[in-house]
Amino acid sequence: MTQNEKTKQYQELFDAFWAIKRYFIYAGVFSAAVNILMLAPVIYMLQVYDRVIGSGSMSTLAMLTILLICMLVALGGFEWVRSRILISASNRIEKDLSERVFEATFKRALLSGGKANAQANSDLSGLRQFLTGNGLFAFFDAPWFPIYVGVMFMFHPWFGVAAIFAGIVMVILAYVNEIVTSKKLQDANSQAYWVGNQVGRSLQNAEVIAAMGMTADIRKAQELRSDEVLKLQTSASKQAAVLTSVSKTFRMIMQSMLLGLGALLALQQEISPGMMIAGSLLLGRALAPIDMLVGTWKGFTVARSQYQRLGELLEQIPATEDSMDLPAPKGSLSVDKTTVIPPGSKVPAVRNVSFNLSAGESLAIVGPSASGKSSLARALLGIWPTVGGKVRLDNADVSAWDRAKLGPHIGYLPQDIELFDGSISENICRFSEIDSDKIVAAAKLAGVHELILHLPDGYDTQIGATGGVLSGGQRQRIGLARAVYGNPCLLVLDEPNSNLDEQGERQLAATILQVKSSGCTVIVITHRTLLLRIVDKILVLQAGSVALYGGREEVMAKLKEQTRPKTEAASGPTIVKENEST
Repeated sequence: MTQNEKTKQYQELFDAFWAIKRYFIYAGVFSAAVNILMLAPVIYMLQVYDRVIGSGSMSTLAMLTILLICMLVALGGFEWVRSRILISASNRIEKDLSERVFEATFKRALLSGGKANAQANSDLSGLRQFLTGNGLFAFFDAPWFPIYVGVMFMFHPWFGVAAIFAGIVMVILAYVNEIVTSKKLQDANSQAYWVGNQVGRSLQNAEVIAAMGMTADIRKAQELRSDEVLKLQTSASKQAAVLTSVSKTFRMIMQSMLLGLGALLALQQEISPGMMIAGSLLLGRALAPIDMLVGTWKGFTVARSQYQRLGELLEQIPATEDSMDLPAPKGSLSVDKTTVIPPGSKVPAVRNVSFNLSAGESLAIVGPSASGKSSLARALLGIWPTVGGKVRLDNADVSAWDRAKLGPHIGYLPQDIELFDGSISENICRFSEIDSDKIVAAAKLAGVHELILHLPDGYDTQIGATGGVLSGGQRQRIGLARAVYGNPCLLVLDEPNSNLDEQGERQLAATILQVKSSGCTVIVITHRTLLLRIVDKILVLQAGSVALYGGREEVMAKLKEQTRPKTEAASGPTIVKENEST
C-alpha cells in the first residue's frame, strides 16, 4: 500500500491532524530559531580561538561572552515556546478526537457483542504523549542537518564530506533499527493488550475462579502470553539498545576523528585552530537529531502503530450523520419481516419476524433458549442493525432516530444487569442531571424505594459495575427503576424476573400494569405465567422464527394444547408456573 493510499485510508484522522497544522508550522518556525541559535557556541568558540587568544583583547572576550549568554537565553526561551506549542497541539488533537474515538469504540462494542475494549482511548493518549515528548523535536531538527553540513563545507570540504558520511551511517542505523524492532514491538503490543484485557475479565469473574480452584490455571494461561510479550519486548529492546550504543559510539568516534582531521588541516595551515574545534562541535550538533531519532525510534514505532489502529477504527466505524429532529415518540411499534444476524456470526438469529403494537399495548416474547428472543429485543431498540426488514417506532425507522434524543423515551432492562460506578441515584437517573423527585418516583414505581432507604447511605450508596453490596434481585430492581425513569414510551424487559422472588415478581407485574396504564408500550421476554397473564399479546419464537403470534387468550389456548401429555414431545416453549424458577 502506497503512502498516498494510506493517507486516503485514514482520511478522517489525517484531517484531524491537518486541522492543527498551524501548530506544527509555528513549532517549525521556532525550531528554525533554535537551530540557528545552536550555532552560537560554535561561532563563539571560533572567535575565541581566532580573535581573542590571538589579540589578547579582554573587552572582545567580554562582549562575545555577553552576546553568547543572551543568545543562549533566547535559545532556552524558544525551546520553551516550542514545547508549549506542541503541548497545545497534543491537547487540541485529543480534544478534537476524544468524543469521536469514544463514539467509535462504543459502536464497535455494540457491533461486536461487547467484545471491544478501550484500546483506542489508550492509543489516543499515547499519540498525545508522543507529540509532547522530546522525540518529536528530532523530526523538527533533522532537516537542519544539510544547513550544518553546508557550514562545515565552508570551513573545509573534507569537513563536509566527513559530515555527510557520518549522516549516511546514522540514517542506515536508524533504518536497521526500524527493520529489526518494528514487527516485534507491534506483536508485543498486541499480545500485551490481550493480556491486559484477560486480566480485567478474570478480575470480574474472581468469585467463580476462586470457587472452582481455577486461579492457578488462569494464571498459567496468562503467564504464557506474558512471557511471550516479555520475550518480544526484550528482544526488540536488546536490539534497539545495541543499535543505540553503536550510534552514540560512532558519533563520538566521528567527532574525535574530525578533531584529528582538523588538527591535520591546521598543521597544513588550511584551516585555523578555531575551525578545528568549531568543526567538531558543529558535527556533534548536526548528528544530534539523527542520533535522537535512532534512540526514540521505538517510541515513534509505537506511536505509528497507535495512529494506524485509530485510523482503522475511524475508517471501520464512520461518524454518525446528523439526523432530522423527530417529534417525541408515542410508542407505536411496527416490525416488518425483520431479520437479525448477531455481531460476529453469519447465521441469522431472527428470521422474518413481523408484529405490530399500538401505544400502550404489551407483548410477551417466549420461546426456548437460543430462539432469538434477546437478539430480537436488541433489534427493536436499534442496538443491533437489521439485515432485512424494518423496525419502526411511530412509523420512523428506529435506526434513523438520534440516540441521544431517543434514549430518554426508551427503557431497557437487559438479561445481564450492568450497573455503573457511582451512586444509586446516578444509576437510576442514567447519569443525567440529578432530579430527586423523578428518581424517587422511578424507584417507587419499581418497588425499590424502601429497599434503597434501608441501605447505609440510601440513594447516595456507592455501587460498582457488578452492583457492589447489592444482591442479584436488588440489582435487577434498581435496573428496572432505571428503565422506567422519566416515563419512557417504550419499555423492553429481558427476563426481568430471573432473580426475583415471588414478592418481587408480583411487584414487577404491578409495575408493568402501571406503566401500561400511562400509555407506555411494554415488551417483556419471560417464561413465567404470571407475566403472561397481564400482557395483551404473545409472540412465540422457535429457532428465530415466529411459531405463534396473537392475542393472549388465543396464544395461551394453543400453548395449552401443545403442552398436553399426549403432545409433550411436540416442539414449543416451556412455560414455567408462578412458583417455579427458570
